Amino acid sequence: MRQEIEFRSGGETCRGWLYTPDKPAGKLPLVVMAGGWCYVRELVMPHYAERFVQAGLAALLFDYRRLGVSGGEPRQHLDPNDQLEDYRNAISFAETRPEVDPARIGAWGISYSGGHVLILAATDPRLKCVVSTIPVVDGYRNMRRVHGTMGFRRLADAVIADRRARFRNPAERGFIPHAAADPDRTLSAWPFPETYETFAELKRTEAPLYQNSSTIESVELLMSYSVYPYLPRILDVPTLVLVAEGDDLTLWDLEIDAYNRIPTGKKKLFVIPKTTHMTLYSDRSKLAIAAEQATAWLAEHLRAGGAG
Repeated sequence: MRQEIEFRSGGETCRGWLYTPDKPAGKLPLVVMAGGWCYVRELVMPHYAERFVQAGLAALLFDYRRLGVSGGEPRQHLDPNDQLEDYRNAISFAETRPEVDPARIGAWGISYSGGHVLILAATDPRLKCVVSTIPVVDGYRNMRRVHGTMGFRRLADAVIADRRARFRNPAERGFIPHAAADPDRTLSAWPFPETYETFAELKRTEAPLYQNSSTIESVELLMSYSVYPYLPRILDVPTLVLVAEGDDLTLWDLEIDAYNRIPTGKKKLFVIPKTTHMTLYSDRSKLAIAAEQATAWLAEHLRAGGAG
């Protein structure tokens, strides 16, 4: 069963879906879910939520403020600190739901939100486990690597030009494509033709509210984003990190390095073979592998104990 929900965060209304089994037996363990760069709730995540529900879990999937069906201005502005606060408020909202066991809440994230859930594992003691899928772990190093020397010069110049424009007049805020079909000629946040193609197809088939655009300031904020200061604080939260073999978008070597810095013994690294970052969206067989691993981890650590 899927129902519309909404909650307040940062003075705005975040909207999403609550998935529950049709015939729940008592209060349910729940997974809080949100997406990556420019994602809306329809994009890929329902496939994971449906798998979680089949395993007897509830799932709360939402749009961050300023995206999709949620409120907030400026539209398409991605502030990781605000997104983390939206996650925390989603957890607080979940705790109030009569069908949810507040002692058994976990979090799932993918790409940008894959990094967010690692930070949440370190900072929100209400979470009993997390699943981090192909996470962004260091925004600056990520941008330097994926844009290359000359591309990064263009990106850095655009960020500074936008900062100056916003100082003169906030209405002059600039925007940048999420991805472009011709990244050598068109500056974008994530310069991969397959990203443009995959998200264009997902917009056509399942996520019409997706927009291939963010504020340029979003990229500036990304370049100050890092999970590394938080990793030593993940001491006792079961943490699954799912990595795509050869991922050169969010950089699987950085992801594995981040995993190795998590001190808890309650952790697992799973490398999804013969895939890429984007085939986890475009190839349902690869998504199924990631969903199977995530479901098993969440079920193991959320179904035991608590009420229900």
